[in-house]
Amino acid sequence: MPLDLSDTLVVGISATALFDLADADAVYKARHAKNPHGALDDYRAYMLERENEPLRDGTGMALVRALLGLNRYAPSESRPLVEVVVMSRNSPETGMRVFNNIRSRGLPIARHAFTGGRSVVDYLDAFAVDLFLTTNVEDAQRVIDAQAAAAAVLKPPPGSCDAPEDQVRIAFDGDAVLFDDSSELVYKTEGLDRFHTIENERQKEPMNDGPYAILLRKLARLQERLPFGADLSPVRIAIVTARSAPAEMRVINTLRHWGVYVNEIFFLGGVQKSKVVKAFRPHIFFDDQDLHLDPAAKHVPAGRVPYRSDSPLYTPVTAALDLAAEPPLLVDKLDAT
Repeated sequence: MPLDLSDTLVVGISATALFDLADADAVYKARHAKNPHGALDDYRAYMLERENEPLRDGTGMALVRALLGLNRYAPSESRPLVEVVVMSRNSPETGMRVFNNIRSRGLPIARHAFTGGRSVVDYLDAFAVDLFLTTNVEDAQRVIDAQAAAAAVLKPPPGSCDAPEDQVRIAFDGDAVLFDDSSELVYKTEGLDRFHTIENERQKEPMNDGPYAILLRKLARLQERLPFGADLSPVRIAIVTARSAPAEMRVINTLRHWGVYVNEIFFLGGVQKSKVVKAFRPHIFFDDQDLHLDPAAKHVPAGRVPYRSDSPLYTPVTAALDLAAEPPLLVDKLDAT
């Protein structure tokens, strides 16, 4: 009988998001600049020679460890609370270094997709992925456009992660992340006063789902499956939004309409997000703007949520700037995911 994961939080994570593969990326790029045709063979030789060497943690490692730790609360006869799938464009051969590091850390990860150069996005549905963490801008964009799962492009790893070891802490931005981008569009096109007026008039009208709304509901279901009340749950959820009064009531009413409980909400109204996020100490922080993510990423793991390509907030210029600022690792289809 096929495994039923409908009540399990499934996280798909690329090898380059789980581990820091910057050394392999640098080798490939250097060899590619000198000899494009031989770069793949050089990369393969580099990985095979080092397949037993340890790798540094990637940006997603802290979250993966914390989520997998929740399975200790699952009754032995029930489905797991959390599943993690490592998804990589590496071949199984060059992926041996990743496999060995997963085992050496004792990570209970049993499922993998190593596609030998192909994008892993086509396999997200097959593995029932709810959240996809990657370092590849193009793959994350494909997922967001298809509304197949929540997807984020992870920032480089911070120096350390100070999140509590006995909890899972996740911080979300609101507009264009948990909620759709319609309110943010009003703010950017008509100004703050008009934004406040509309949000106050519609405070009892729930906002539409954003790209992370389903994930938030899945996390709420995860809280329900744990043997704790919401206030004592080891899964703590925070919303960190630039909204302030009178635009705060619509957020609360939307969450009530969704039947979702969050532990903490911060309506900042101009206060720097990075300081609040640093104080919350999340295992990851999701936002749609590098303006907020770049300062936060110095202190906590962080991931950028792309706009859908049919959104007025998305432009090819923005995408080009993002690619230049944070190029995907091994862009020539080696382990870009």
